Amino acid sequence: MKKLTFLLLCAALSLLSVTTQAQKFEHLAQTPPMGWNSWNKFACDGINEKVIKEVADAMSSNGMQAVGYQYIVIDDCWQVGRDSAGNIQYDAGKFPHGIKALADYIHSKGLKFGIYTCAGTKTCAGRPASRGYEFQDARQYAAWGVDYLKEDWCNTSTQNAQESYTLMRDALYKAGRPIVFSLCEWGANKPWHWAQDVGHLWRTTGDIGNFWEFGEAWDGRSGGGGVLNILDLQNGLEQYAGPGHWNDPDMLEVGNGALTPEEERSHFSLWCMLAAPLMAGNDLRNMSPVTRSILTNKDVVALDQDPLGKQCYRKSMENNLEVLIKPLSGGDTAICLLNRGEDPKKLSFSWSQYGVTGRFSIHNIWDARDQGTTDMPYTATIGRHQVILLRLKKL
Repeated sequence: MKKLTFLLLCAALSLLSVTTQAQKFEHLAQTPPMGWNSWNKFACDGINEKVIKEVADAMSSNGMQAVGYQYIVIDDCWQVGRDSAGNIQYDAGKFPHGIKALADYIHSKGLKFGIYTCAGTKTCAGRPASRGYEFQDARQYAAWGVDYLKEDWCNTSTQNAQESYTLMRDALYKAGRPIVFSLCEWGANKPWHWAQDVGHLWRTTGDIGNFWEFGEAWDGRSGGGGVLNILDLQNGLEQYAGPGHWNDPDMLEVGNGALTPEEERSHFSLWCMLAAPLMAGNDLRNMSPVTRSILTNKDVVALDQDPLGKQCYRKSMENNLEVLIKPLSGGDTAICLLNRGEDPKKLSFSWSQYGVTGRFSIHNIWDARDQGTTDMPYTATIGRHQVILLRLKKL
């Protein structure tokens, strides 16, 4: 009887421990994570300790940290092997002072540190991945001071996505350090149906490409989709997003040189309307004033970070004019008018046409000016690939 009582007590304590560990993760990512990831600009060969430190320095001084960016995430190619005990080994040539020292430096800036792994046998770049080492790797990440983990989905063969990511989630719980968990599974297994209790964000598509739109047939999961391709695949997913669990349409291409300034502004506006994680993918050390002004526009960022946590929904799309609506806290509403076409468009509409009832003042966010109220029809001209981004404030 005493033995049974002891076993029951142990089981109860174990359950309490797991519950307590899980609770450490519940408060994370209550708004979409904001930060920077190395891949879009530096890929595999361009990352090293010096670059990452300089990017952290830039984020802390260029206005990005002040508006909410906080994560510095090293993507693939930091790892080179495992030691005789199976511990993951970093590239000492690129990171001579070690990952822990780098994390400490980033933390000293008031920022948070993120790292990359993969659920398969190898990463997408052929480096050591976490399959079979989940608990060992999670302990190492916790010891290094990792705050954010991105786990990719290459070289997974017949693995079950939900089981694989749940295993890493449990490993992170066991390691005990609260870490935002990003599932980079590309949407192939529809993670929006099952990932809410597994991670804090999940990719909904293949990788974003540095261009406006892929002109040929695209399956949505193979990578390389442009801004509009990625946008279209978010339609209908708004019901799955909310505080602590976000749809992730991939990192930003703002500042990487292929998009026009107008397209960059549209790209950023759309991701904020989507309540998407805002992970900059450019070289923060060398930004044009235009790119900096886009990434640090606090009124646009406020749409993304709105505490209500609503992703926008598509209200209409006709003749290359797309209308997106995002409910905001306090009864406000954000409306994004997107010209997907190649020619400017003249707009004239009554607000009831888009389901807006009641009286609101109209604030044009990018122009930083008020434009009357919803008592009157709205008229404007919108250029090719441009947006008009409006905040309707309840009167």
